[in-house]
Amino acid sequence: MTDTTMTDLKPSNGTIRTAKFGLGAVVRHRIYPFRGVVFDVDPIFDNTEEWWLAIPEEVRPRKDQPFYHLLAENAESEYVAYVSEQNLVPDTSGEALRHAGIAEVFERDANGAYRMRERHAN
Repeated sequence: MTDTTMTDLKPSNGTIRTAKFGLGAVVRHRIYPFRGVVFDVDPIFDNTEEWWLAIPEEVRPRKDQPFYHLLAENAESEYVAYVSEQNLVPDTSGEALRHAGIAEVFERDANGAYRMRERHAN
């Protein structure tokens, strides 16, 4: 994926899914007070069973959907989050993110959008 548009993902079962958010998309959690920028996408759940079971059952997401790796932040801290598509909504605030890891992965264009930095082989 190269931008914030929807992207086709092909999980190991061969089914093609379209991810709602692309790399560089700024999103927020629909329940919890944090937001972040997408830096990777899994076509379906790809974390440990222990991690999944630690989520309260009443808000536990389905596994058969895209999951997003975010450089995330809330009012107190910065961290990496792993969030299901069903729990994300676009962040339309236009506010820049402060996460220290963003500069390593992204650059902001003239419109304020996050774009992946060019990677050069050594």
